[in-house]
Amino acid sequence: MKRFSSLLAALVLLCVGCLQQESSIRLGYTDVTPHEAQLLIEDNPGLIIVDVSLFYEQGHLPGAVNYPVGDGSLDKAIPTWDKNAMYLVYCHSDSVSIQAAQSLVDAGFSKVYRLEGNYRAWVDAGYEVEA
Repeated sequence: MKRFSSLLAALVLLCVGCLQQESSIRLGYTDVTPHEAQLLIEDNPGLIIVDVSLFYEQGHLPGAVNYPVGDGSLDKAIPTWDKNAMYLVYCHSDSVSIQAAQSLVDAGFSKVYRLEGNYRAWVDAGYEVEA
């Protein structure tokens, strides 16, 4: 019975891992921590940082451009952007940044990153911001 329980536990972990991997592939963008985002910024001078919030004026990542989801700016901009460029998307809420990152992926962009925890996580990690 103990051996069966161990086998069952291993099977469950394997299935969960497969589901997580499938979910990540299906999404098409990569979530990154503030530290990973900072490394992306440092290592990729052509990285385009996109703030999709309505609160850009209150503070944003250095060099970020603002295309809010809420006013349609992002939808209008996407067709004009280079699909081969690398993008880091963030907001002040998960639902909006997830929507924006997915919009880029759905439009055929392949190098899309989303800042986990968004602007608040960046600030809490002690990284520089502009206002």
